[in-house]
Amino acid sequence: MNHPVRRRPTLVTALALACSVALTSCTAGPATGPGRAAASPASADPATRPDLKAFYGQRLRWTDCDTEGYVCARLTVPRDYDDPGNAKTFVLPVARAEAGKPDRRIGSLVYNPGGPGAAGVQSLEEGMDEAFGRAARDRFDIVTFDPRGVGASVPALTCTASEDETEEEATDPPAAEGVAPLHPRTEEERTAAAEGARAATEDCERHSGGLLRHVGTQDAARDLDVLRAALGERELTYLGWSYGTSLGTAYAELFPRRVRAMVLDGAIDPSLDWSQRVLSQSAGFRRSVDDYADHCAEIAGDSCPADSPDAIRALIEGLYTRAEREPLPVSEDSSYAEYGGMDATAVLDAVSMAMYTPEDQWEPLSRALAAADAGDATALGALDEEEPAPADEDPAPEETDEVTEEDSGDEGSGAIEDLTPDDNEGAALTAVNCLDVPHPRDLDAYWAALPRAEKAAGVYGTAGVTAELTCRGWPSGGRTPQRVDADGVVPVLVVGTTGDPSTPYEEAVSLADQFPGGMLLTYEGMGHTAYGRGGACVTEKVDAYLVGLKPVRPGATC
Repeated sequence: MNHPVRRRPTLVTALALACSVALTSCTAGPATGPGRAAASPASADPATRPDLKAFYGQRLRWTDCDTEGYVCARLTVPRDYDDPGNAKTFVLPVARAEAGKPDRRIGSLVYNPGGPGAAGVQSLEEGMDEAFGRAARDRFDIVTFDPRGVGASVPALTCTASEDETEEEATDPPAAEGVAPLHPRTEEERTAAAEGARAATEDCERHSGGLLRHVGTQDAARDLDVLRAALGERELTYLGWSYGTSLGTAYAELFPRRVRAMVLDGAIDPSLDWSQRVLSQSAGFRRSVDDYADHCAEIAGDSCPADSPDAIRALIEGLYTRAEREPLPVSEDSSYAEYGGMDATAVLDAVSMAMYTPEDQWEPLSRALAAADAGDATALGALDEEEPAPADEDPAPEETDEVTEEDSGDEGSGAIEDLTPDDNEGAALTAVNCLDVPHPRDLDAYWAALPRAEKAAGVYGTAGVTAELTCRGWPSGGRTPQRVDADGVVPVLVVGTTGDPSTPYEEAVSLADQFPGGMLLTYEGMGHTAYGRGGACVTEKVDAYLVGLKPVRPGATC
């Protein structure tokens, strides 16, 4: 998808968490859910494949995480599920927060925070377990992991040169003359956009070429089933936000009878092709920016950058226009200083990202827009800056002792610990999105999509189409857009937010309809996703489903 699906903002800091008691090993066996079809025969169970026995037979070795109150482990999965015996693997970090009431513990509740590219372990150590309702935290161990290629996975994706790469080996994309427009119209502008995208693709191929075909969501879903087995669970209880809904959908299709309960919040519709996804998401961001203009005074108060919705819209559009002519000025210590300031794409991204959590982001956005309009875009450029994840220095478990430098990376790579970049969320986002969704090779297909995108979402649409050019030369994952095929799965709960910028509500409606017995919970509000930020109504309904498997009635709204 064209805009990053960010990790959900942390609701509390790790320092605010109470220390938990010593964590115990997971035990098998949550109850079978309602509407369960007959169990599939053992011969159809992927855990019975002889060549996967070693992976499915793992038991996690828990040690204290860097952050007090959590325990961490590592899970080994095959690099290639078609050839699991080739000695190439991924080693995935796993983290757990123990159930608040161990004597009433149901099992493990595994979550994915979004992305693609968000590191689950980092999110949990930052307090993501506090996003879950008290009922869920009391009855489940909250568990997460870094998907293959992401975060502290070994190896991890990167599209940039390492510190020890020589200047001759490192190549930067050719500098384009002028400033890239949000809607490339001329032949010169389109050539520059295509060349920039090609260079970005080549950088990823150069630095992570051996991994790019192995980081798709289908393989990550298979990893999720290995994790389920390693946790000692017969069935999976799962919650996915944003991209996590794609991961959950893939799991439900591959292992429909392995699902105990599944919540998909901020849904992505798997039946949409690349251009339909661009139009859907870009239109969502455009609507959310309109919502910001209309409701700024209610949420940001006196911080609003103008005194009326129309004036706010005009100010934002004016910044885009100015940034297309010349980058907006920033201070010397800004991360945009080396680029000469914020170009139009950077400004649009900053505005778009601020749509995720209005309650947290609209007030700083308002102040930053006013400052940028007055000639200083430093605060606007800083809105989306995040600290990189700390390096994971825990030793690998015994099961991974045989992982070697040759097994873990590409030719010429360093030792295992050197393969993990400080922050690879952007590289992983591109890699997974490009691999999961087929993209045309012909440039004309992208230019033909521009008029439709402009009509549907203005510059948000045209910028979105241009961003997809990076996927043009990417390895293909072999899947095509399709409706959900998960016969035998229990009723899945899909949560949709009516004003969601990144995963529009219409996609939640569609996904719930595609699942057999799918349920839809509607949250009438703004911002990205609902569980953990949509109030008691959402929390109570989701927790009742997760804990007691209580169905959500048709038409349920919060």
